[in-house]
Amino acid sequence: MKFEKTGLEDQTIELSYLDDIMKDVGLVRAGQWDYERVTYDKKIEIQDDVYYLRVQGYAVSGDVGARHAFIKLLPPLLGKHYYPHGVEYGEGETFPSSLVTQCERTLKQAYEEIRVLTSQSKSVTE
Repeated sequence: MKFEKTGLEDQTIELSYLDDIMKDVGLVRAGQWDYERVTYDKKIEIQDDVYYLRVQGYAVSGDVGARHAFIKLLPPLLGKHYYPHGVEYGEGETFPSSLVTQCERTLKQAYEEIRVLTSQSKSVTE
């Protein structure tokens, strides 16, 4: 499931700030990165099912491995994990409404923190 109009998509932010914000809202980067891309995941377990809220981005400048990069975010995704195949994000998936609401709250919180940070940095440069 793709989340539309969260405000996160197309945001560009410095990697170290993004790491801090995502960690604050429960999204973890861990080892999901390469030199050009990052992925933040939040694992959510409901009964016997495992879901992942995923926020991905790519470097528009700099190097993720060196921790000096500006990351442009993509639309967030919600997927269901199927053992042993992995996470499915397809349109045929159904998700509990309480899960979707929880994910929307997490994404809104991340957006608000990014918005505050970017508005502060704009006021400093003006």
